[in-house]
Amino acid sequence: MPRGRPAKPTHLKLLDGDDKKNPGRINDAEPVPGEGEIKPPWPMSTTGQHVWNRLAPDRIAKKVLTAWDVDAFAMFCESIALVIGKAPEAHKPWTPIPGAASPLSELKTAVTLANQLGSKFGWTPSDRARLISGEVRSATGEDLLSG
Repeated sequence: MPRGRPAKPTHLKLLDGDDKKNPGRINDAEPVPGEGEIKPPWPMSTTGQHVWNRLAPDRIAKKVLTAWDVDAFAMFCESIALVIGKAPEAHKPWTPIPGAASPLSELKTAVTLANQLGSKFGWTPSDRARLISGEVRSATGEDLLSG
C-alpha cells in the first residue's frame, strides 16, 4: 500500500505552474465526474440511511460527493452506523470468549474504518484542509470569526 502525501489535484498543479516546471507531469486527460444522480447505490441500513441523509446534502452542494463517489460514501455511512451500533456494547461488562473479538475491539475496528473512508469526504478538519471545493476562503479570515 503506497504511503506518503496524497497526489495533488491537477487543477492545483496548474495553478502552481507545475506544467511549466515539470512538463509531462500534468494529466491532460484526467476524468471529471459528470452530472449524475447522487443517491445511495443499494438499500442501506436504517442507521446508515440516517447518516447519509444527514451528511450527503452539504457534501453534494460542495461537490465533494459526486455520482462517482456514491459507493464509497455509502460504505462510509454504513461504517458510521457500525460505530453507532457497537458503542453501547463496548460500555457493557462482557465475558471473554476464546477466539472472539471483544466489543471494544469491534468498536475500534469500526472507528478505524469510518476514519479511513471519511477522510476522502472531509470528515475531520485536517481532512477538509486537503480537499478542494471550488470555493475561495476570504484572505482576511473574517469568515472564520463570523461563524
